[in-house]
Amino acid sequence: MISTRLPRPGRGPEPERPRAAGTQPPHTPLRPMWCCRADGQPWPCAEARLLLRAEYEGNLIGLSIYLAGLMYEAMRDLYHLNPHDGPEPQSFFDRFVAWGPSRRPTTRPPD
Repeated sequence: MISTRLPRPGRGPEPERPRAAGTQPPHTPLRPMWCCRADGQPWPCAEARLLLRAEYEGNLIGLSIYLAGLMYEAMRDLYHLNPHDGPEPQSFFDRFVAWGPSRRPTTRPPD
């Protein structure tokens, strides 16, 4: 018999980047709210984006994979905190992945 229930996915990557580059506190996310530890902005903040691009300069595919995994973790945390009116999936994508390396602008289907 084929089961229609899929296994629950495991946890994604730990949000440990960008690595601290002399900043105290580092521009890493504070879970489960996903705001920056250093400046309180929604993570990844502008500084974290710059640091991540510099850290992953030779591995842009790795940066995309890392950001997609953290997007998954943020969705899990934020929907758990506020299941009724959490952020829209498009806003998660724009916040975590769309700014990353070599992205074309997201487009909406015609009305």
